Amino acid sequence: MANNNLLAGVYAGLTNTYSYLASQYPNGLTLENLTEARTKTTNVGVLNQTFASYLQNNFASIDNDGDGTITAEEMNNLSNRISTQGLTKAELTQLYASGASGISESTMSKILEHFDEMDTNHDGRITSAEISAYDINCARMEMEDKFNNQRATDMSVFYGDSSSSDDTYSLLSYKYKSNND
Repeated sequence: MANNNLLAGVYAGLTNTYSYLASQYPNGLTLENLTEARTKTTNVGVLNQTFASYLQNNFASIDNDGDGTITAEEMNNLSNRISTQGLTKAELTQLYASGASGISESTMSKILEHFDEMDTNHDGRITSAEISAYDINCARMEMEDKFNNQRATDMSVFYGDSSSSDDTYSLLSYKYKSNND
């Protein structure tokens, strides 16, 4: 997972999708508008159906005041929540199941598979920071394993390499080297 901010794609996708839809419906983005926009043939290739579907499926939770319209402020609240609090496993699964979420399939699979390990504060959400920390920790552990394996199996540094000529050097040869040599 070599991306610095893995949830940035989700954030950008939702924001761009909302902006596009809001420009088509200046009186406000309602659930009916979302349904209509997703079926319009003029939106094919322009509207990201994945994020439109997410907005549609989560309309009630995004519409904080319950007036039946998602406003720019409510969308901003959603974006801020995603940026600061992250996403739940259910939200990530929904984005993954609906298609291109801004995160590669292999990365999303890894995130979903290791979600509980990544969620270090156990709040049921993962943030980009938690994903990055997990990624860094995995890389560190891989390097430690590689070093420990090399240290345990490559004793030629200590004893010398018996397969080479008589002039092999090792740490032991230096220790037992006489001053006359």
